[in-house]
Amino acid sequence: MAARYDPKAALVVVDVQNDFADPEGSLFVKGAAGILPLVNSEARLAREAGALVVYTQDWHPESTQHFAKDGGIWPVHCVAGTWGAQFHPALDVDGPTIRKGTGGEDGYSGFSMKDPTTGETSSTGLEALLRERGIERVVVVGLATDYCVSATAIDAAHLGFGTEVLQDAIASVDLQEEDGAKAIHLMQAAGCTMGYCFGTLP
Repeated sequence: MAARYDPKAALVVVDVQNDFADPEGSLFVKGAAGILPLVNSEARLAREAGALVVYTQDWHPESTQHFAKDGGIWPVHCVAGTWGAQFHPALDVDGPTIRKGTGGEDGYSGFSMKDPTTGETSSTGLEALLRERGIERVVVVGLATDYCVSATAIDAAHLGFGTEVLQDAIASVDLQEEDGAKAIHLMQAAGCTMGYCFGTLP
């Protein structure tokens, strides 16, 4: 089997932040605690093989049409500079961070943001970072399967990166039953490979 990590690969750790990964967070994802050791283990393996490890982070203003109080659908979460926006303390963070939603955009994907009013999309800078480093393949882990993980993985595949998603290092919100399973099907349809962390079995 070909090695997962080498200097042409990047591990993209999506939104492992207190509001999603801590039970006290405003958008806690059940199962988040279980993925943290696996995410850290994959990050260590990636670094040892010379791969890039990059972290995405929701970083919203206090008022944005992304939030229900301002006309959106989500409770207030990951407001810039707050506890909820900080990375979970159990996450080993060692690599560049890409912040998204900083101007009030919908920032589901680690690669792009969408203005909720005009629909205009803009880059987060992640693609440019990967291209600069000569990255050809990405491995995606983090939160949440049915939103930011799937949006990031699908964008990566569409941008031409070989894309693998580690099913045991992601967790879903499941606002509707089976949302996570549907997201996995969408990622597969976009050309993503579904894998598992090293040392774990399906």
